[in-house]
Amino acid sequence: MPTISPIKRRPPLIDVTTPSGRSSSFNTGPCSCTAKPLFDASEMAAGRYRLVFDVAAYFRDRSHPLPDPAFLDQVPLDFGIADTDGHYHLPLLVSPWSYSTHRGS
Repeated sequence: MPTISPIKRRPPLIDVTTPSGRSSSFNTGPCSCTAKPLFDASEMAAGRYRLVFDVAAYFRDRSHPLPDPAFLDQVPLDFGIADTDGHYHLPLLVSPWSYSTHRGS
């Protein structure tokens, strides 16, 4: 069954856009992780997705001094799903000055 796994203790996820172009609803817990996978098997479709994380808010909430404006504010992750039977884990490694991601295991 395909899923996209939540990432724990990450910058707040503020928007999810599906291949149809609509924003998807989701709930986050106290660690800014989603309460369940973002998409389950019935919702997965091949196409382009976008997750947007509020990186500046994440560091400000941790009393990390940031310039105004912050170098990174909201970080979009654009990715494609080709295999709707696959498992997709998208770790976000972030600092106030850089970020990276990859398809995790």
